[in-house]
Amino acid sequence: MRLVLATRNRKKATEIVRVLGDAQVEVLTLDAFPDCPEVEEDGETFEDNARKKALTVAAHTGLPALADDSGLEVMALAGEPGVRSARYAGEGADDAANLQLLMDRLGENSHRAARFVCVLVWADGAGGSRSFFGTVSGEITHHAKGNNGFGYDPVFQPTGFDRTFAEMTADEKDRLSHRGEALRAFAAWYKNMTPGQ
Repeated sequence: MRLVLATRNRKKATEIVRVLGDAQVEVLTLDAFPDCPEVEEDGETFEDNARKKALTVAAHTGLPALADDSGLEVMALAGEPGVRSARYAGEGADDAANLQLLMDRLGENSHRAARFVCVLVWADGAGGSRSFFGTVSGEITHHAKGNNGFGYDPVFQPTGFDRTFAEMTADEKDRLSHRGEALRAFAAWYKNMTPGQ
């Protein structure tokens, strides 16, 4: 089966393909569909945004699509950056700018609990969709550590560990991460799915 990942984020696509591994699916990205319209992520929830992207891409390509919307929720910041994680510092902001704004807003606050959230939505190309969820709890460190991963990984330390996501290998992060959890749920469902389901 062919499946289109509804993303142009190469690091995210690499992570998704790596976790899906042996799911017996040929994975394409939006690079194969340069005329696919951009989807405005204006939903109030991660699921809203992921569903909108999946349905749009499936309708445009005629293939099943898998879309991800994910982000960081910091409790002391009332859940920010939340659904605006990728554009926290403004439209077009890069990872460094988003991370700097987060650290500036959190400052020396001792309450640093946070969680990463991921919602994946699979759209079948005929208007149907299914959602898969993943979360991982942790805390925001006082300083960025590590060079792996992307986004807020250098300051997110999962509960029970003394390293940030950016200090972990890709395999270690995949086993713990919000996206890994959601992808494993999708892969398990996909492997058991029968035609027409």
